[in-house]
Amino acid sequence: MDWDKLRIFHAVADAGSLTHAGDALHLSQSAVSRQIRALEDALGTTLFHRHARGLILTEQGELLFEATSTMAKKLDSAAARIRDSEEEVFGELKVTTTVGFGTLWLTPRLSKLYERYPELKIDLLLEERVLDLPMREADVAIRMKEPSQADLVRKRLLTLRMRLYATPTYLDAVGRPESLADLERHRLICQNPATPQVHAGAQLAHMVMAQDVHSMLTVNSYFGVLQGVLNHIGIGILPDYLTVDFPEIERVLPEIESVEVPVFLAYPEELRQSRRVTAFRDFVQEEIIAYRRQQTGEPSLD
Repeated sequence: MDWDKLRIFHAVADAGSLTHAGDALHLSQSAVSRQIRALEDALGTTLFHRHARGLILTEQGELLFEATSTMAKKLDSAAARIRDSEEEVFGELKVTTTVGFGTLWLTPRLSKLYERYPELKIDLLLEERVLDLPMREADVAIRMKEPSQADLVRKRLLTLRMRLYATPTYLDAVGRPESLADLERHRLICQNPATPQVHAGAQLAHMVMAQDVHSMLTVNSYFGVLQGVLNHIGIGILPDYLTVDFPEIERVLPEIESVEVPVFLAYPEELRQSRRVTAFRDFVQEEIIAYRRQQTGEPSLD
């Protein structure tokens, strides 16, 4: 059906007059009459009874007016929500990031985002596979390398490194290594270098394994590695962003660390004006700033 003809029909049915509807639509009476006749021809039915006192809807006209009234209400509601979106953020947002960062850093902070925007619906996709943002597999990505796809807005959030950590309880029991060679008498906890992960983490694992480590626990996620460390099983290879949220772990061999790993936030150019994307981007950047202050011991601005 022609949307323009339906709009004119609704105005006529609402006003009960071709003249009044024409005034509201800034159309001549004859133009309105032609559109109504064309709609009746298209539907093969009569929509109005013509009387001296005005127009009265037929049974078929009543059915159509009920439908257009529902449409008008939904359109008015949508328009109101769009206007309100200047102040409010709502709807679904698909966010993708790695299992480690999403589980250990992002998810614990999302309660603050929901407090700010209670109607936001986040679909969090945690996987090492790089999703295709231009093809809208996700709206926003946080990745451990700069995205290579074209037509993306990208923002560098921070730089991290993979380092060695253990609990004081474990180190007090087994001893604190003073050199890389000392690791051969310790249990190493890490991701298997063959599993999908941050390349810098795999490189560091290869270097430590070369020390003829006799006992190991390999897990396919940094969440699992962290649990092994927290339960005093051994020395784990973990990203340094965990030290703020897990101050009970202690860095081992401070001179040993991976190369820098850049962390980027990216989203399609077409979503640059999206309120949901802007709200999420600003929230993550605020949390990164707060995280850096905690890391360096700077006082909070709260």
